Amino acid sequence: MPINNYGINIWGDANYIIEDSEVTLNHLSKPSLLSIVNEIRQSGLRGPIILRFPHLIQKQIETLYTTFRRSIQEVNYKGEFKAVFPLKVNQFPQVVEAITTHGKAFNYGLEAGSKAELILAMSQTSSGAPITVNGFKDTEMISLGFMAAQMGHNITLTIEGLAELESIVEVSKACNLKIPSIGIRLRLHSSGSGVWAKSGGSDAKFGLSATELLEAINLLRENDLLDYFHMVHFHIGSQMEDITPLKRALREAGNIYAELKKMGAEKLHAINIGGGLAIEYAQHSADRLRTYTIEEFSNDVVFLLGDIMNKKGVEHPDIFTESGRFIVASHAVLITPVLELFSQDHQEKSLRIKESNPPLIEELLELNKLVNAKNSIEYLHDALDHMESLFTLFDLGYIDLQDRSNAEILVHVIIKKALRLSKGYPTTELEKLQIRLQEHYLINASIFQSLPDYWGLGQRFPIMPLHKLDEPALRSANLWDITCDSDGEIGFSSSSPLYLHDVDLDEEEYFLGFFNVGAYQETLGMNHNLFSHPTECSVIIGKEGYSIENIDEASSLLKVIASLGYDETQILIQLKNSLARSTFITEEEKSDTLQKLELYLYQNSYLRTTN
Repeated sequence: MPINNYGINIWGDANYIIEDSEVTLNHLSKPSLLSIVNEIRQSGLRGPIILRFPHLIQKQIETLYTTFRRSIQEVNYKGEFKAVFPLKVNQFPQVVEAITTHGKAFNYGLEAGSKAELILAMSQTSSGAPITVNGFKDTEMISLGFMAAQMGHNITLTIEGLAELESIVEVSKACNLKIPSIGIRLRLHSSGSGVWAKSGGSDAKFGLSATELLEAINLLRENDLLDYFHMVHFHIGSQMEDITPLKRALREAGNIYAELKKMGAEKLHAINIGGGLAIEYAQHSADRLRTYTIEEFSNDVVFLLGDIMNKKGVEHPDIFTESGRFIVASHAVLITPVLELFSQDHQEKSLRIKESNPPLIEELLELNKLVNAKNSIEYLHDALDHMESLFTLFDLGYIDLQDRSNAEILVHVIIKKALRLSKGYPTTELEKLQIRLQEHYLINASIFQSLPDYWGLGQRFPIMPLHKLDEPALRSANLWDITCDSDGEIGFSSSSPLYLHDVDLDEEEYFLGFFNVGAYQETLGMNHNLFSHPTECSVIIGKEGYSIENIDEASSLLKVIASLGYDETQILIQLKNSLARSTFITEEEKSDTLQKLELYLYQNSYLRTTN
């Protein structure tokens, strides 16, 4: 049966509440999402919108640091807690600005995994905040790390293989720049859980084995670089659903750290436990993904590492994390209008009843007239049976197209009436009928662009309407996007059902929100069918209201085409020349057409219609 609050108490983390039948920010002046969207749309913007809420990034940063510091204090741990944000999770300017602004008080740093990300980290990181560099590196990227150290950045180059360490040795000999801190990524035997478990384990893409680690220590010692070896690093997977694999990895990495200290790595002082701190995406209690709290996570990390070091007689290391999903997933909401319901035209006003109708049509008319709460399920069954019979009669040529149209309309009208009348009497039979009678909602968005993890990995995101939450939502929902691709669909799942409202889009607009989309979705999104990144903005909420800042509209048609390498000026010239050569319209019509054409070319690629 339909859920009343769409699991907002499960995935919402108290960030959102329902007030006056609308989804509302649970912060200061508590604006509704619908009011924010309507204000943005008053400027003429159409298509999907990404709303960013920087205060939620601030909340997550504060929660991460406060929780770990509390755990450190409770067990008298001697090391410090430090963290960096992995830029690969979301490199968009509004996000990075919020991270660096709200993270400054905690000395929160950035992690880079490519040359471009390293340049971004060097330009955006506040003074003294850590920078870690992961991923495969060439000599040029390593040289950039030396330059960052020379500029005064607190940077650590994490080695993924012996060849990278050899390059560090070469660069250190070839230049007089300051040598950055060196980290070594461990290829642990332990692996994670869930979709991203392959990030860990003996067959993992990154890291040094035990044998390679010993070779690395010798190489560092031989080249007088051992004192620059400051950190060991491991990562067993993003979105860890269960904490047990992390405990195994911590024991393994902690013992390796202690052994390295005893082998003479005196300046080694930090363990980077990577990312993986999960957030909740489930909308139903039975589908919960995360089996632990942030408090349990931090307590286990701090206690286990402290216990290992105490037994080994080794000083407690500083603890680094790189949990980007935890920091930014909740801050962004994708809002999209529904363009069409595919039974929308099945309304009684569309009926064209003849003076003489087939007997089954007459029976449907009678069912529609007499359906009530007591007989609704029975009449619904009868209507569905009649529709199948009428389709057969049409195929055999016994009824015409108008009869078929009347049959479809009447059956859909009866379905809607029956579901509405039966809402107070939920039964297993009604649930089965709702699953069978799915409605298709066309959303003005691209799943490939805005929800790529759903398309590629089957990752579900919380979805709910922004309004009408005081009304029953009885239609099992199948969502279609506007791409020309059958995979652009979020199908109805009987195990994690989504029910939406039966609305008349001729009379009102209907908006859906896709929540917890702030991690990876924007950076991985693709321009399938040349749909660009949606319009985005930041919403700053105060005690007396809110302000909408940094509105960045989705790219225009010409800009999207130009991004592929086409010359937008040349395209415009070719279109104008084609119009000028036309012999089918007058000069006045050509001028009018050109004005409309240029207007369209500089609008974004999403559908405009009434939505």
